[in-house]
Amino acid sequence: MTHIITGLCLRHGGCMEKCPVDCIVSGQPVDDWPTYYIDPETCIDCGACVPACPYNAIWPEANVPEPLKADIQPNYDYFAKGPGYRARGS
Repeated sequence: MTHIITGLCLRHGGCMEKCPVDCIVSGQPVDDWPTYYIDPETCIDCGACVPACPYNAIWPEANVPEPLKADIQPNYDYFAKGPGYRARGS
């Protein structure tokens, strides 16, 4: 399981700084991918990103509140078919 950065994200960046495995990337282009995304294949589920977010935008996937559940699939899509798949190879 991975953590999910929900639509509450305002791209503060603290989560990226705290991630010990560098699995968080900023969505590009911003108009299409407005938040940060967590690579589900790299995330070690440590939770270091959660307290680093001042917007309470990051949740363990199993605990994402119902109103934010629509943000789960875009995270996976970013790495499956969006520009995030290139981040894995860099």
